[in-house]
Amino acid sequence: MRPLLLLFLAPAAFAQANPFADLDTNKDGKLSTDELPKEARPFVSMIDGNSDGFVTLEEFQQVAANFIAPPPAQAPDASGLKNLNYASNGDARQTLDVYLPEKPSNKKLPLVVYIHGGGWMSGNKEQGKSIAKLITSTGQYAAASINYRLTQQAFWPAQIHDCKAAVRYLRANAKKFGIDPDRIAVMGHSAGGHLAAMLGTTANAPELEGQVGSHLKQSSKVRCIVNFFGPTDFETFFGNDVDLTQLGRDNMVVRLLGKNSDEIRRNMQLASPIHWITKDDAPFFTAHGTADPLVPFTQAEELNAALTRAGVESHLITMQGAGHGFANEELNQRIRTFLDQHLLGIPAEISNNPIKVR
Repeated sequence: MRPLLLLFLAPAAFAQANPFADLDTNKDGKLSTDELPKEARPFVSMIDGNSDGFVTLEEFQQVAANFIAPPPAQAPDASGLKNLNYASNGDARQTLDVYLPEKPSNKKLPLVVYIHGGGWMSGNKEQGKSIAKLITSTGQYAAASINYRLTQQAFWPAQIHDCKAAVRYLRANAKKFGIDPDRIAVMGHSAGGHLAAMLGTTANAPELEGQVGSHLKQSSKVRCIVNFFGPTDFETFFGNDVDLTQLGRDNMVVRLLGKNSDEIRRNMQLASPIHWITKDDAPFFTAHGTADPLVPFTQAEELNAALTRAGVESHLITMQGAGHGFANEELNQRIRTFLDQHLLGIPAEISNNPIKVR
């Protein structure tokens, strides 16, 4: 049996030996705002379930770790091509890494592109390193992990412009990397899941292509999408009785959508994958926890229902009891089956049965 792509869903921060203990500098068993990395501090009100002003270990494990990026690699991997600028400029936020199998292939490989999470305001492509290595370890896939501009630098639609530019760059350089330009999949966690879903639903939306990079004539269309608990509809994200424009500027969604009420109202729809769904969209595989405290499970249900109505292949895997981040071997097996089906042409049945997370 080929190796499974294990640990697909482990939050990147847990690559550290004990990230909570490292952050807990005064060793009181909880994290104050000052002990959290700067990029995680705006999320304290959402992470702090009991509103006591501190983050407990349980709260950290459920949510906070998704917003803490691991340190950059000290040296490039022998099998990877690092810090490639897809925008033809010097912006580090518009770079990507390519990972190839250790054993060279004599045939063009399908490519899996990873998009990191972090509320559109933190994180980096290093978060995809372990996933990319697992993908390439099978010898049947290449992988890439991309940066994109965060909300401190640019509002929507800069983020999707960057992701599309990265796909175009990879397609234009397919021969150089030994990849098949017609077999590109995208996966992402949280904010990265949102951007992956946008790529899957906007292949026929020229207004979202942007002008980033030197390969504007290339297509940004992708073959299939793996979406882990990404927001899908900002008009329903906070419920029908919440005026998004009245939320504070520290809210991650508000920060994404614009600098004023007019921009926010306009982009609530334009930045929602569910708004763009057509019958020609890429097949979707979505995994979402029923106890997610950050992105409501209903976001996944709405996306799945809309894709199904449009006649698009959609798999919603309900992760019973899971929060905003989870790891499960059965889920990883289904992901592998989904990728094999759409990138390698191996027919298979994919179970949509719920998975209980211990």
